[in-house]
Amino acid sequence: MAQVEAERRTLPPLERWVWVIAAAVTAVLLVFAGRYGYHRDELYFLLCAHHLDWGFVDQPPLTPAIAWLADTIAPGNLTVFRTPSALIAGACVLLVALIARELGGGRAAQLLAAVLIATSSAAFAFGHLLSTTTVDVLIWLVVLWLTLRVLRTGDTRLAVLIGAVAGLGLLNKYLVGLLAVGLVGGLLVAGPRRLLRDRWVLAGAALALLIVTPNVVWQIVNGFPQLDVAGQIASGDSSYAGRPVAVALQFVIVSPVASAVWIAGLVALFRRPEWRPYRAVAWAWVVIAALVLIGGGKGYYDAAMLLALTGVGAIPVVGWLARGRVVLRRVGLAAAVVFCAVVDALLMLPIAPASSVPDAVVAVNYDAGETIGWPAAVASIERVTPPGAVIVTSNYGEAGAVSRYGTVPVYSGHMSVADFGRPPESADVVVAVGFDDPAYLRRFFGSVERAGSVDVGVDIDNEENGAPIWLCRDPREPWAGLWPKFRRV
Repeated sequence: MAQVEAERRTLPPLERWVWVIAAAVTAVLLVFAGRYGYHRDELYFLLCAHHLDWGFVDQPPLTPAIAWLADTIAPGNLTVFRTPSALIAGACVLLVALIARELGGGRAAQLLAAVLIATSSAAFAFGHLLSTTTVDVLIWLVVLWLTLRVLRTGDTRLAVLIGAVAGLGLLNKYLVGLLAVGLVGGLLVAGPRRLLRDRWVLAGAALALLIVTPNVVWQIVNGFPQLDVAGQIASGDSSYAGRPVAVALQFVIVSPVASAVWIAGLVALFRRPEWRPYRAVAWAWVVIAALVLIGGGKGYYDAAMLLALTGVGAIPVVGWLARGRVVLRRVGLAAAVVFCAVVDALLMLPIAPASSVPDAVVAVNYDAGETIGWPAAVASIERVTPPGAVIVTSNYGEAGAVSRYGTVPVYSGHMSVADFGRPPESADVVVAVGFDDPAYLRRFFGSVERAGSVDVGVDIDNEENGAPIWLCRDPREPWAGLWPKFRRV
């Protein structure tokens, strides 16, 4: 114990300006939190929040629970709704600086790591919207920081805390399991393998499994629907999915400048003799990246790993800045960071007016377009909805929008919304939204006629703008038998 305490005291202090940088990024995100509108996923979380359970078709319950809490505190207030995300972004800045500190990084390395994360496209993206990824990045960084501390000090009692954090993360998103596989693989390759049989490590693993057990039971009872969702993602039928996209995202998730830094950190973990105790973390990235590419996962799945490696890479980069043409190197790096920060902010934050978002922004940041025009879209749907009709939408975003902004009962067969209720048997007139092929609807209704198009009120290329609205009559069978055919993931 005395040795452990002595090793802890050798760490440099956490630079106080890191706290200022973390607070600044949180403040910036809060300033922009209320602009545009809810994202389609946020509207879905709000629907799930009204039907809280231990699981949903495509996710565990933690993020919908956060959505419920935020919307209960301040109903309809978008800034309050996204405050947890802004706070998490600030916390991630602190954690990356702590990772640099854990490996001996002093004031300059901590500040460089904090600045790179605070100005990254990742922090702007997951810090602006409430999403499962937002919480997932925080969980991964906490686990990685504590893992590095265990590797440095040998104090395996921290593994119990790691298990508790990982268990909470599994209640948010199963990707924490990918991190666990990566770390186990790293320990098997680089050691120390004794950790894999340490009693505290085994206790931490058991605690994580215990925490996530209610959700696992839900999955078992409901036939493991998450496997169908994973299969759809692996097929590439999802945003940010596909191997080429996954490779490209590795170099822009943080920023092009920070990509050079995290690569430097990865190389240093493999090459520096004094960092040999931490080499398992480098191998963990190799395992995780390989699994994402082989499995066809989304390219941002390892985003937190890249943020952590940026903290590691800040240390050798600070050393590089102190050699040779010092002024030229520092000015060049500062200029590159500022340039990337401005570009990242323009692409990831709702800075431009909603009525004139550049096409280039939507082309790069698909999510930006999915936060614009929902009230107008709902109004255009309800204008062509006859009295007594119900609305059936093709996806959960449309269903969430009608539920939030409309007055007509709405249903959808998409993801868990299909389980939140089906149209009543008396519903013989349906307004169907977002279904591109009328032949599909004619399988279920005797009459299908075009009633109009969704209008989001601005000229923007998102999934809803211009989508067809169909007036459907005479269901071919009772809804009890018809509704299962609308289900999809």
